[in-house]
Amino acid sequence: MINKIVNLGDSALYCDFGQEVNKEINSKVIKYFNSVRKSNIEGITNVTPSYNKLIISFNLSITNFKKIKKEIEVLNIDYENKIINKEIQIPVCCESSFSLDIKRLEKKLSLNREQILEKFFNKKYFCYMTGFIAGMPFLGDLDENMRANRLETPRVKVPKGSIGLTEQFTNIYTFESPGGWNIIGNTPLNIFNNLNENEPNLISPGDTVIFKEITSSEYKNYHD
Repeated sequence: MINKIVNLGDSALYCDFGQEVNKEINSKVIKYFNSVRKSNIEGITNVTPSYNKLIISFNLSITNFKKIKKEIEVLNIDYENKIINKEIQIPVCCESSFSLDIKRLEKKLSLNREQILEKFFNKKYFCYMTGFIAGMPFLGDLDENMRANRLETPRVKVPKGSIGLTEQFTNIYTFESPGGWNIIGNTPLNIFNNLNENEPNLISPGDTVIFKEITSSEYKNYHD
């Protein structure tokens, strides 16, 4: 159930599902996200889900806030049906050239490298949203004793494919980008393909991700 629907500038609105970040709330966001995309509501130009919000942009020359709000309020959402999404395995190399912040994490978490990697790989992750840079998945939830703050000074360039940790989330940098997440590895997979207009994201909200550790030689010889 949406808590409230409010204006976001003159050509967008956002649906507020609450303040908490958890799978239950995010599943509602994703169900609305899928329903809005399938509904073909006139004038909608983009639909963007986050942890607990849904942003809907529209063409002001075709429609307006009141019309879109009314359409959203009468959408038929079946909360009982489970979201059927993909389970995706992501290869990750955590050797020294890729695990840029492992020493920092060892100090922050009071865990050694082997313990950090064991906890990281022995888990399934839920994709709450994609964003910040195109296709970047925000994946939760890290164990309580695996949560660290961002870097005090963000990097100017984080390599494409880097796997980062911050607070309850892990993510994958889909392009070289500035960033302050704690980097523990890198994947050779292309997570975002802008040549695929229909489905550029390898990982979408609601998907489950499993990370698999690979060696540097496997990384070099890896092919999608």
